[in-house]
Amino acid sequence: MKLPGLDFRERCGVGVFCVALLALQVVAAAPVSFVVTSDLHYGLNRSQFRGAANVAAVEVNAALADAINALPRVTLPADDGVAAGQLVGAVEFVAVTGDIANRQEAVPLRIQPAAASWAQFEQSFAQRLSLRTSSGAVTPLMVVPGNHDLSNAIGWVGTMIPARDATAMVGIYNRMMAPVEPLAAEAWRFPENAVRVARDLAGVRCVFVTIWPDSATRAWLERELRAVPATTPVFLFCHDQPDIEAKHLKNPNGDHGLNARDRFENLVVDSLSEGKTVDAPTTREQRALAEFLARHRNVVAYFHGNANWNEFYTWSGPDQSIALNVFRADSTVKGRESGKDERRLSFQVATVDLDARRMTVRELQWNVGAR
Repeated sequence: MKLPGLDFRERCGVGVFCVALLALQVVAAAPVSFVVTSDLHYGLNRSQFRGAANVAAVEVNAALADAINALPRVTLPADDGVAAGQLVGAVEFVAVTGDIANRQEAVPLRIQPAAASWAQFEQSFAQRLSLRTSSGAVTPLMVVPGNHDLSNAIGWVGTMIPARDATAMVGIYNRMMAPVEPLAAEAWRFPENAVRVARDLAGVRCVFVTIWPDSATRAWLERELRAVPATTPVFLFCHDQPDIEAKHLKNPNGDHGLNARDRFENLVVDSLSEGKTVDAPTTREQRALAEFLARHRNVVAYFHGNANWNEFYTWSGPDQSIALNVFRADSTVKGRESGKDERRLSFQVATVDLDARRMTVRELQWNVGAR
């Protein structure tokens, strides 16, 4: 059964678990699925959506939630992937890889504060989802911060109104870290309250982290992975692509602060090490990540947003020393391709078959019926 407005692309990304996983011992189980989307950017508008102009992200993202809710009745395409020709059925989790709120910039347009964007996200997306897992439980929504979410909380190189608003960041923190006492926005601090959490979902170890796997996150993950058998597949979810942009690193200049001259955004703990400007390469930082991944070959998939289009690719690192399966997700309002053609709006449906040690990630274009 194919529902109107939903269409899987014929071409899909198929990631086969690495050779190290061939010894994986699991109980026979049916394939399971999860969803990945990104960059919802509440506070922005789409120029066109379903016959209307200048449509707010809150409306577009509500439509996205409705499309995700329809998944259990959708049939996967008859391709060579996992569970081909079968109903999607239950969904084990939905992941959003950042930028819930758009940055609350004052110019050229006044963008709403993070508090308003977070409230819209909760109402129009988080509370709108109605999926169930294969065990019948409510499908968990997993969210990691994006650069806009974090900049709203810590400040930015340009003018924002208010200058800081940690509402989205603390909302993500409380959802993901589940402290006994929820953290108040005024008590949230970075990097002390960065999101770093690992959970067993869909039969694999899923890791959700703030922005990018910087040195502090890798140190945490080293400890986490000690308790994970080397044969257990690990999926990493964060906002930035593996080849991180220099501007997202910590300012290497002067007092290392945020300023319009240097333009570094201080979103990770690592300072840029190969230059003094945001145009410098990040080879050393990428190499450190690649070396970490080379030591942990069971980290077999990396899901991210930030650069806004759907893409399945292999990241080899700056020295071509690894082969990591990477999945880049589209944005509902800032898509490089879907921003021009709303019929290309998409999210990803990943289906895992642990018995066969295979995963298929398919792009689902959820607005193909638009005119």
